[in-house]
Formats: sequence, structure tokens, C-alpha cells
Amino acid sequence: MRARVLDALLAEKNRKWWTLAAVAFGLFMIMLDNTVVNVALPSIERDLHVSISSLEWVVTAYALTFAALLITGGKLGDLFGRRRLFIVGIAIFTLSSLACGLAPSSGFLIGARAVQGIGAALMNPASLSIITATFPPRERGQAIGIWAGVSAMALAIGPLIGGLIVDNINWNWIFFINVPVGVAGIVVSRLVIKESRDTSHEQSIDLPGLITSSAGLFALTYGLIEGNRHGWTSPEIVGLFSAAAVLLVAFVLLERYQRLPMLDLSLFRNGSFVGANLVAMLVSLGMFGVFFFVSLYIQNILGWTPTQAGASFLPMTILIILIAPIAGRLSDRVGSRWLMGAGMTLVSISLLLYQRVGLHSTFWTLLPAMLLGGIGMAMTMSPMTAAAMGSVPVDKAGVGSGVLNSFRQLGGSLGIAVMGAILASYVTASSLSPLRAQQFVNGLHAALLVAAGITFAAAVLAVALVRTRPQVVSEHIVEMAA
Repeated sequence: MRARVLDALLAEKNRKWWTLAAVAFGLFMIMLDNTVVNVALPSIERDLHVSISSLEWVVTAYALTFAALLITGGKLGDLFGRRRLFIVGIAIFTLSSLACGLAPSSGFLIGARAVQGIGAALMNPASLSIITATFPPRERGQAIGIWAGVSAMALAIGPLIGGLIVDNINWNWIFFINVPVGVAGIVVSRLVIKESRDTSHEQSIDLPGLITSSAGLFALTYGLIEGNRHGWTSPEIVGLFSAAAVLLVAFVLLERYQRLPMLDLSLFRNGSFVGANLVAMLVSLGMFGVFFFVSLYIQNILGWTPTQAGASFLPMTILIILIAPIAGRLSDRVGSRWLMGAGMTLVSISLLLYQRVGLHSTFWTLLPAMLLGGIGMAMTMSPMTAAAMGSVPVDKAGVGSGVLNSFRQLGGSLGIAVMGAILASYVTASSLSPLRAQQFVNGLHAALLVAAGITFAAAVLAVALVRTRPQVVSEHIVEMAA
């Protein structure tokens, strides 16, 4: 009998890690599509005869639906089953990837990219809530560390993979490659992931909450993405921000008085949950700008190829992969607060180091900032996610994950918008003028200096707000009390 019990425990332990592998598999695919498309845009422009404005929508359509539906995706996972929504999301993402690769026109491609974003919005919060429901608190930080490492790795190596595919095959394959990966992900998820959902009380679909939250996040994200192009005081952007404010206030009021709200607002009474979400937004604000504008600097100013540009981020990526699980394990033992504070401080210092780059910099000039940024991000992301999800009841893990990822996605859009506006204010010379390159570098210095200040403020917020106890210690206290 004892042998059977031991075998059952070992099987359950192995199943947990197979579950993590399955959700990490899907997560890698959707996060990769945040950046892999960027280096393929010139080839798409030539093959489909796409205008510049339509080309921007190839990227924007995915980001918009992804950001707008994250909370909705998290709630639907809690309601109908997280494994079910994860698999539905993979299926939608896989089929839309096939459609993107077969796209005969820019309009078709943009529509398929928007559908990709819907699939990603169902998968992303489900992946984190599955981990929260599967792993006990003493192992959750380590599992989340691996999850965070996979997410950062996908974002960072997206340009490298995209460059290799475009240089050696053609742009269609950045989408076709998702098809066999998606099919494998569906099969593995069916076999190893246990179903879980919110069983805490009576459940129903909060349709007014779904509509107002999705529409409000859509308007806010669209305004942030398009603000630099239309002008921040233009009627279109002011209208979008006004609509977002009205819709999101309406959402909060609806949730406050709904009998069965989509989002339990009492979650925001927890300082650790609030602090972790604010840090998620601010670290994304700083680091999305690095990935976006430093990549432009490397290619447009230093003249590197897309493949070389993607490869330049590998030191940062490797450090995140190696350190994020360790940071997650440490957060289980010592808590998240000081790890987040130290990590964001390192990120801030790394952004200051970019002040050394110029018109003729080399890889070795960039390397210290890349290394420090990788260590800082790895020290921040896993404890941050563990703090947020540890502050949410397991039954509400889907909604908690949706909120966290919405803050991250909005932070990324805000970072590109803010840094883009700062950089644009410096670049006044014509595109053919030698002065333009120096203006771009000056603008990059100013933008990343602002980002350094913001990320240091995030370090202060982390220390001030996050109050998580080490999971191993708290579990031991519960066992002793029992």
C-alpha cells in the first residue's frame, strides 16, 4: 500500500511539471508573436504591396485585441474551465496563424492578426492561472519563474527568429511555424493538464462587465498606440481617451454593485496585489521601449542586419532564462518585496548605461546594459508575478492573471508611446540629413533616461507596497498549528 501511495505521489509530481511544460509551450508561441513580426514587415510590404499605415496595423491589430480581452479571457477561464479555454485559445491562435501565412492581401492579414490576438488573450491568463491551481504555494514561485523566463525569452529572441526565417525562407513561415507547434500543444494539454475553475459560489456571465472592460481597454490601448501618429491633442486621440475613461469608470461602478461581478474589486484592497500590478506596468513600460527603440537604433544607426539585431539581445535573454527560475525559488523562501526592489533598481541602472551609446558604438558598448538589464528583469518578473498571484484566491486565479497581464500589456504600449513621443521631439531633420542620426541618438538618450526614472520609482513602489511572506515558512506555520 505504501508503495502505491508513493508511486501516486511521484506521478502527481511529474504531472505538475508536464503541466508547466505544456502551458510554457503555448505561452512561448503567443509571446513570440509580439516581436517576431517586426523584422518581417519590409518583406510583407513588398510582397503584398502594403501601405505604411496598413503595415502598422499588422502589428497593432494583434496588440489591440490581445490587450483588450485579457481580463475577459481570465474570467471565462475561471467560469468555463481553464484547460478548456487554454485549448480553445491554442486552436484559435493556430488556425489564425495559418490564415496569416496564406494571406493574399493586407486586409486579410490584418484581420487574421486580430483573431490571433483573441486566441492569445484566452491562452495567456489561462496559462498563469493553471500554474497557480496546479502548484502548491511552496513551489509556485519556482514554477512562475520558469513561466516568466519563457515569456521574456520569447519576447527577446522574436527578432532573431524572425530575421533567420525571413533571411533564409520567407515571411509566411513566421506564421506557418505556429501550426505544428499549436497542434502539438493541443494534444499535450489534453493529456497532462487537469481541469480547474472557480467553484467558490454561483457563477454567471457578467455581460455588462465584459463589454465595458473590453471596450475601455481597446480604446485606451488604441489611443496609446496611435497617439504619436495623430497627435496627443487631436480629436481622435482625445476622443479615444475620453471614451476609455467613461467605459472604465462604468466598468468599476458596474462591478461594485453587481451581485456576481466579473472582477472582485476587493482584490485591489490588497497592497501586494496593487504593488505587483503597478510594477508589472512600469517594468513593461521601461523594457518594451528598450526592445523597440534599441532595436531600431541597432539597425538604422549602426547598420546591423535584422538577424544581428536579434542576436544582440541574446546575453539579456540567456540571463533571464537562467536567473528567473532561481529568483522564483528565492521568492518562495524570502518573499518578493526586496527581490523586486533590487531587480527594478538594476533595471534602472541598466537604462542609465545606454547613455554611453553613440553613432559608432559596438556590441561591447551595449553589453553591460544588456547584462544588467537581464539580471534586473529576471529578479523582478518572477517575484512580481508570484506576489500578484499569491495575493489572489486560487478560485480567482484567472481574473487575477488577466488583470496582471493587462497591466503588463498596457505598460508596454504606454512605454512605446511615451518614449516614441520623447524621441520624436528630438528628430527634426529630414530623413536624408546626417544630422538625423545624431538627433535620434540624443532622443534615445532622453527617452531611456526618463525610463530609468520610472523604473527606479517602481523599485520604491515594490518595497513600499508588496508585503508577501515566504511561502515555505507560512506553510510550516499552518502545519504546526494543525
